[in-house]
Amino acid sequence: MLRTTFVKGALIGLVLIVVASACAPASTPAQTPAPSQPTVAAPAQPTQAAVSGKPVDVELWAQATSTQAGAPPDDWVGYKTIREKLNINLKYVIIPTGADGETKINAAAAANALPDFFQTVSTSSERNKCLELYKQGLIAPIDDLMKAMPTRVKTHYNDPAALSLTKFDGKQLCTVEVPNLPRREGLVIRKDWLDKLGLKAPTTIDELLVVAKAFTTQDPDGDGKNDTYGIGGYWDSGTWGLGNRFEFVTGAYGLPGLWNFANPDHFGLNVRDPDYPKALAAFKQFVDAKVIDPDWATIKRDEFRIRWPQGRYGIMWEDFAALAMKSNYAKFDGNFPNGEWVPLPALQAPTGKKAYYNAYGSVGNIFAMSKKAADAGKGPAIAKLLEWMASPEGYYLLGFGVEGVNYKVSSDGVVVTTGLPDAKLAWNAEGTQNLTQMRNQLIFTNDPKEVAARYVDFKSKNGRTISPMSFYQFFSTQPWVDSKPGQLIVYPSNRADLKRFYDENILAFVLGTKPLNDQTWADFLKGLDNLGAGKWEADAKKTLQDAGYAVK
Repeated sequence: MLRTTFVKGALIGLVLIVVASACAPASTPAQTPAPSQPTVAAPAQPTQAAVSGKPVDVELWAQATSTQAGAPPDDWVGYKTIREKLNINLKYVIIPTGADGETKINAAAAANALPDFFQTVSTSSERNKCLELYKQGLIAPIDDLMKAMPTRVKTHYNDPAALSLTKFDGKQLCTVEVPNLPRREGLVIRKDWLDKLGLKAPTTIDELLVVAKAFTTQDPDGDGKNDTYGIGGYWDSGTWGLGNRFEFVTGAYGLPGLWNFANPDHFGLNVRDPDYPKALAAFKQFVDAKVIDPDWATIKRDEFRIRWPQGRYGIMWEDFAALAMKSNYAKFDGNFPNGEWVPLPALQAPTGKKAYYNAYGSVGNIFAMSKKAADAGKGPAIAKLLEWMASPEGYYLLGFGVEGVNYKVSSDGVVVTTGLPDAKLAWNAEGTQNLTQMRNQLIFTNDPKEVAARYVDFKSKNGRTISPMSFYQFFSTQPWVDSKPGQLIVYPSNRADLKRFYDENILAFVLGTKPLNDQTWADFLKGLDNLGAGKWEADAKKTLQDAGYAVK
């Protein structure tokens, strides 16, 4: 992979640290936060904070942990506690994912109406969105806030390489939160369907097509209806081309993601590689054979997550927690108690290149304080809120709910749900997800005890053990391309036009509205260059080289 000689190379170590932490055995409960084990202290008794004067209104925008659950209710205990302890009236607004989320941010920026503290949602790079908003004079540096949050700096902002991504002109512009468990998504297949049809799990793209056809046409669920598809998914408009859900196809050809980080000697856009149109042709075979849900190009993530528990799909790419957490698995289990998902490894294409699962480039969610909030003197209140979120009281309340109602703490310091008065109120139950919507964005730190609490094994209706972490361990150890250096690449001023042209053509090729042949592909590449793709590649290469990455 890439060689680096400067501090941002520590980004590569960031993921390794998180994975090692997630897989480490639980230890004795920490009594005070420390950088190596930043959270999960024993719940502290609430302390009365000295509050005076008129409460400060703070509006916070962030993506939801559970996109199928809403925001906390107006009478949420979190709002009440924050108001009483911190003298802050918090208003939490959920930002949509993908392009819809960026549109919301852009609209607020255009109207000079950004909230006080917000996630810099972007379909390209949250880091670049942070810099863009700063150059527009819409966000304020947070150096003073960092000084006012000593606990949170230890627990959440303790990676200088990650923070350096959002430094500009010597100022810290945005926070970089602790990334969620990395490389957490993967390919899964219905083993019960394989068994019913007498098929083996596919290992190549060609074998996948054979199995997908059988799943679509041979009634694998035995209900006598023509109501199944071999493959399910949706077009993720937040990424380029086929989208993240189908990158396992381009990955089979050694070309996952937008940039060719797999081969630093030939760095550039992956579409320049002559094998890329072959990958699209392979995907087009699935579309032409009608083995993919025909709505894949138009539905959103939430609709996809309604459909797969209904038994529509036999093969899909999914997040391990969205698949196998008890609250998420419940609907599928209720509909198909004998249904069984198992993971698939990276598939091989006939090119002979090394196959990859996907590309991974996340370094954690990025948040900014608006210039309006800073000018209104809200910085200290925002710092107080974030610092409280990293305290035992804030961590447990926003991460797990109310002790004794939504969770308990075991003798070894792990959050558990056994022995609660009402199991339906457990913090990880389907009906309580709106109470801890900020947990993945601003609260959790991947401490070993926390991981043990978040991803608990459970029994399905037919008595099988469902282990979320077994899926994670399988997915995360597949071959992935490290694309985190791509966070440094600045998008051109015409990014919207360039991405639109790129996406529209890729979709046209695979949907059959444009023929895919040597001439049309050459025309596509020429069109990209007419929009400045060549200069963008050259600028990107220089940026990486200047940062110490050996790309050619």
